[in-house]
Amino acid sequence: MRVDLLTKEYPPAVYGGAGVHVTELAKALRRTIEVQVRCFGQPRDEHDTTAYEVPDSLADANGALQTLAVDLQIADAVAGTELVHSHTWYANEAGRLAQELHGVPHVVSAHSLEPLRPWKAEQLGGGYRISSDIERRAYEAADRVIAVSNGMRADILRSYPALDPEKVVTIYNGIDLESWAPNPDPGRARALGLDPEHPSIVFVGRITRQKGLPHLLRAARALPDDVQLILCAGAPDTPEIMAEVKGLVQELQATREGVVWIDDVLPREALRALLTHATTFVCPSVYEPLGIVNLEAMACGAPVVGSGTGGIPEVIDDGVTGFVVPIDQVQDGTGAPTDPERYEADLADALSRMVADPEAAKRMGEAGRERARTHFDWGRIAEQTRELYATVIAERAAAAG
Repeated sequence: MRVDLLTKEYPPAVYGGAGVHVTELAKALRRTIEVQVRCFGQPRDEHDTTAYEVPDSLADANGALQTLAVDLQIADAVAGTELVHSHTWYANEAGRLAQELHGVPHVVSAHSLEPLRPWKAEQLGGGYRISSDIERRAYEAADRVIAVSNGMRADILRSYPALDPEKVVTIYNGIDLESWAPNPDPGRARALGLDPEHPSIVFVGRITRQKGLPHLLRAARALPDDVQLILCAGAPDTPEIMAEVKGLVQELQATREGVVWIDDVLPREALRALLTHATTFVCPSVYEPLGIVNLEAMACGAPVVGSGTGGIPEVIDDGVTGFVVPIDQVQDGTGAPTDPERYEADLADALSRMVADPEAAKRMGEAGRERARTHFDWGRIAEQTRELYATVIAERAAAAG
């Protein structure tokens, strides 16, 4: 069996959960089947991996048009494959065109949904309308749509009611427990601003509306005075949200000690040290289909406090591996809390309860690593994905007579 994985992100250019997913899925699948990776950007030196660049003639075009130019190249290049599997809207059009051009099945993995990320219009302008249309057409035409959580599956069916529910299946994201393991290195943690002798909360994520960082920063006003807050946060979506976050961080730093903002991308070993020595990890997202970052924290032995949205409640075993914070959200696609002050108070309360009992937090962290091992192993996920490929290929062959 030959399968072509289509993705914008691939090492070394990985900046989000979708890129991590494709990287690990390709590695696991290649143990048993032929996998060709088709990605965006500069040439890669990895076997069976080809990258495609934006043509010089479109160097100054809208990002959505640049994406389409790359997709056309990929759709042409996949000739000879048995199935294409696209990840995110950036690669969805390549998959849909390949499906029509070459008569092969198209599987889509849903890592996020354009209708539930309306703030992307701030970045893409009219390109957001194009990305939304690309995603809708690809999903409606796909042989299967893979949701990374049951919460995501519900979002897909609500966003695209024309979809046949039988074609939307759930296969979780995974975690590499060898790459993500505890790294007890107190010296490195201290060098990054975290004192292991005092309670601490670590956040890791991009500065985007989706990740809910402003809610965390407002909730932090109510935390006990001795609690450290370590923010690994960069890559702002817009100048506006960057200004908001900067103002809230400066306000906190003026009123309490132990507020550290790291805006560089940390090496994995450094991040593992922070997660290992953190009292707890926090994920205040207002939109999170699953949240690989939560799995990374759990794999390093950190309990997780996360919003009760998307796939987060399927990752956190509430009261066992962390706490799920209730969040009632408006239904306009933004995911904003209907009562932000209530959500922020509940978030502060859950974090305060976690840091108040470090021994209990440690036990939750140990339980979280075990849960990551038993529920989110990449070998298991690759097997489920491979079985889906075989089913879809057989269906396509039967339909063709």
